[in-house]
Amino acid sequence: MKQAKWFLLLHVILGIYASSSVCSKLAAQQPFLSVPFILLYGAMLLALVVYAFGWQQVIKHLPLTTAYANKAVTVVWGILLGFLLFDEQVTPRQILGAVIIIAGIVLFVRADHEGEDQK
Repeated sequence: MKQAKWFLLLHVILGIYASSSVCSKLAAQQPFLSVPFILLYGAMLLALVVYAFGWQQVIKHLPLTTAYANKAVTVVWGILLGFLLFDEQVTPRQILGAVIIIAGIVLFVRADHEGEDQK
């Protein structure tokens, strides 16, 4: 149960990491050094700092292989955020890729936990 808490935190900070890309894209749409540009750029940096500190805490409590395998979910976050916030099209190829990524993560984490149980 305790690991579930850290696994959830991992996915929250990966969502924060993906949000830094959103801030970056929004900042790029603003005039250089304008107030909105600086605020969005600052939000991007803040998201990266929060992610970095969160990542350090997560890898203290989860196996590094599990944490790194889950980083691939940021691609899925990117597809979802692009669709929701920027009205980007989601193609069948992207959906297939997201399903493959999620299946790979699930298989890897299960195999990793089975390996720990045999020790």
